[in-house]
Order: sequence, then structure tokens, then C-alpha cells
Amino acid sequence: MSDPNRLGARTARLGLAAAACITLSLLLDRWAFESLFYPGVHEHDWGRLLRSVGSLVFWAPLALAVWLEARARGVPRPREASLLFFAPVLAGLAAEVLKILLRRERPSLHAGAWVFRSFADRPFSTSALGLPSSHVMVAFAGAAVLARTFPRARPVAYLLAAGCGLTRLLSRGHFLSDVVVGAIAGWAVGALVWYRFGQPRPGSIIGAVSGER
Repeated sequence: MSDPNRLGARTARLGLAAAACITLSLLLDRWAFESLFYPGVHEHDWGRLLRSVGSLVFWAPLALAVWLEARARGVPRPREASLLFFAPVLAGLAAEVLKILLRRERPSLHAGAWVFRSFADRPFSTSALGLPSSHVMVAFAGAAVLARTFPRARPVAYLLAAGCGLTRLLSRGHFLSDVVVGAIAGWAVGALVWYRFGQPRPGSIIGAVSGER
């Protein structure tokens, strides 16, 4: 069983690190908007691929592939495969709620200036709202689960998620802080889903893979 004191200290350190990253990203928002711009990012295959990491177009077939492989290995109910789908879904829903609450509009609409929409103006619409980036939240939630399901794939998972965030910056679809908040919140959703439902246990995908070695 985990030591509550150690877990609390780790959580506090993660919270401080997250707060520092968000603060720094807020300070760099204007610089990033003016300096990191590549209008043709989505005209390239790599740009379209990386952006798709922030959608179910990427995670749904990946979850299905993992589910099929797990069943072939004799795992009767491959829960981790389900989490690869449901963690991104949950992160996407959470992103929409956060956008409604935080209400900062996208940078391209106001030449890189922060503009917050009034609660009286389309109170439940997320159209043109950018904080946090829903693509990035989805990408990092999925990456957090993928990295725990297949630890050796951790670098690939997080590089793909970070690449998704980069495309959102290069297209000026989001502020840097939109991306950073989305990454942190998405990772937190994925980690919480994993610790609640995906811990290694007999009959898990990880157990089946480990049994081959």
C-alpha cells in the first residue's frame, strides 16, 4: 500500500511544478504567439497526424487494436484498452467545461491579446474559446494511459502528445498557456483514470505481456 505521507509530498511537488509551468507559459504567451507561427502546419501529413492525436480519430482505433491483441493473449476483459478510449473522452468533456468556465478566446481573434468573453454572451457555447486546448487535453490523457499500459512506449506517447500541442501553437489556434494548461489537465485526467481503474492486476494486459518474458 502506498505511504500516504509520501503520496501527499509527491502530489504537492507536482502541484508546485504545474503552477510554475502555467505561470511561465502565461508570461510567454505574447512571445509564443509572435514567434511560433507556421501557417502551413496542417497542410503536411506530419501536422495532420500530430493534430489527430488530440481526437478520438486516433485513440478509438488504437484502443480497439489493443483490445484485440489483449483478447488474443487470453485477457478476458482488457480494461486498459477501454481506458485508452474513455480517458480521452473524459478529458475532452472536461476541456469543454473548463472553456465555459474560463472563457478566454482564441489568440488569432484578437492579434494575440487576452480577451475574455462575458458570461452573458453565449454562456454555454465553447465556439472560439481556447483555454484550455481540448486537442491537447485529449492527447495527454490518452498518452498518460498508454504510457502506463506499455511503459516502454512512454517516450513515444508523450512525444506525440507534445507534437499535438506544437501544432496548436504553430497554427495560432491557441496560446502557449492554453497548451500548457491542457497538457497538465489532460495528464491529470489520464493519471486519475488509471489509478482508479487501471492498476496492474492478475489478468491485465501488462500481466499477459510480462508472462511472455
